Amino acid sequence: MMKKIGIHKLYSQNPIEADRLLWGRETDPVSRRGFLGNVGLISMSTVLGGVIPFAKYMPQGLIPAALAQSDTSFEIPGKEGLVILNDRPINAETPAHLLDDNITPAKHLFVRNNGIPPDISESDYESWELQIEGESCSRPQKIQLKDLKTQFKHHTYQLQIECGGNGRSEFYPPARGNQWTTGAVGCPKWTGVRLLDVLNYVGIKNDAVYVAYEGADKHLSGDPSKRPISRGVPLRKALEKESLIVWSMNGESLPLLHGAPLRMVCSGWPASVSGKWLTKILIRDRVHDGEKMGGKSYRVPCNPVAPGTDVDDANMCIIESMPVKSLITFPKSGINYSIDKHMEVRGHAWAGDASVKDVYISINFGVSWQRTILKKPVNRLAWQHWSLSIDFPKEGYYEIWARAEDNNGQSQPVVLPGWNPRGYLNNACHRIAVNIQA
Repeated sequence: MMKKIGIHKLYSQNPIEADRLLWGRETDPVSRRGFLGNVGLISMSTVLGGVIPFAKYMPQGLIPAALAQSDTSFEIPGKEGLVILNDRPINAETPAHLLDDNITPAKHLFVRNNGIPPDISESDYESWELQIEGESCSRPQKIQLKDLKTQFKHHTYQLQIECGGNGRSEFYPPARGNQWTTGAVGCPKWTGVRLLDVLNYVGIKNDAVYVAYEGADKHLSGDPSKRPISRGVPLRKALEKESLIVWSMNGESLPLLHGAPLRMVCSGWPASVSGKWLTKILIRDRVHDGEKMGGKSYRVPCNPVAPGTDVDDANMCIIESMPVKSLITFPKSGINYSIDKHMEVRGHAWAGDASVKDVYISINFGVSWQRTILKKPVNRLAWQHWSLSIDFPKEGYYEIWARAEDNNGQSQPVVLPGWNPRGYLNNACHRIAVNIQA
């Protein structure tokens, strides 16, 4: 008996062979697009629910967008519609259509944990202590949360956070870790104090180069001597006015799953630098050497490598600013839509420390592109909203692709970017499926 495997696994093993096995599809050997023969085209069209008007442009080895994401949901208190990837620790992502809000609500913000959240009562929040120390800290001291709130000016910013492994599921050969698709991202509104104000309060020595955190989460092994994660950022990033120590999200108390009572937010970089359940800030005279700062964790090859290459740790570089990216949040992938109606397509775009210059839409597998209407961010490091009304030339199956370009001239690739051992920084164009009917 043949063992049954899912479509994602089949494509991850050999995408070209998957095309042949599933659809009987062969593509032009030069362009690597289209269908050589009608059998594969008919098979795919039948499954997708309509003809594919731009089939000759469809890249080989690509899972149709209609089949690329799952709506499987689970229940976590305070969350709605998230897809679970792991339960020890809890990691869950948000389907793209649930990220349509300009400001991401708590119920739709992804969950990424490295350890087990601490058991904390809300009655203990105000007395929560933050220790600031390190080789380059002039006046080490402890500050209670209640004093943090009264001694420093409050600031509110809408700030985007994204897991460094968002999009990992598309890498081939497969990369180790949670198999995120597109939903490990969000942009809530955060309230707290500037990290730079706290650092200046305790004094920064001239030899300071890095700022790191430690949290109260527990290692999965239960060993109290081990930390699940302790990462940091260069001093220049810590001193940005948008780098915050926060206790509130969207005007309400920070949810426990998102780091209550206190966390860091250093937007534009992998969300792993935005430490949760914050207990300690370290001003270091060296690059921080905490858990998940070395090896291959949140690091990519310093120079491009061939897929599947065994890269020595010495040739891995720490991820800093995240790449330019976009997300289609409306309509929902897989919808049926009337050809007689204009379709509004919308979503968000972001670009790490940079800003987004343009967002484009394609309905013919990237052969031609239409510029969208792009709004300015509400503040630096917030995502930007885009929209476009489009028409379709005839009935059938279409894929809508989104491509963003930042103010440095960097653009999303239409295919997977450079492979890396842990599957970080996938910023390939987001795509959804629609069936246009009479």
